Amino acid sequence: MLERIAARRAELNALEEQLVKQLAEVRAERDELVVAKRVVQRISERGFGEYPSLAPPPEARVGGRSVLLIPARVGGAGPDALPPDYELIGLGRRGTRPSCRRPGQAGAASRVTDQARRPRPGG
Repeated sequence: MLERIAARRAELNALEEQLVKQLAEVRAERDELVVAKRVVQRISERGFGEYPSLAPPPEARVGGRSVLLIPARVGGAGPDALPPDYELIGLGRRGTRPSCRRPGQAGAASRVTDQARRPRPGG
């Protein structure tokens, strides 16, 4: 019985050390986030000037859903940086959506996402 108690105590001591280490990491990250928040607040108070990526993007509501009016542009960003709705627009424009295929292309490999395959309401 004493051996089991000693073994359990050793387990708990190891767990305590691990939790103390995790707590220290969490506190350090939390402190970093507090500093980052202050920096962003200072930049936004002065105007976004040379940091336009920190400015909130313009938004609108369509059908009760918040949408981005103009996607934020970042240098060197490819089409993967666009929201899913914009990807669907691009697929339709390139003719890779199933409804845009020519006869004889059925089953051809395409870059259509699961979201593009999802049935649309009313259609």
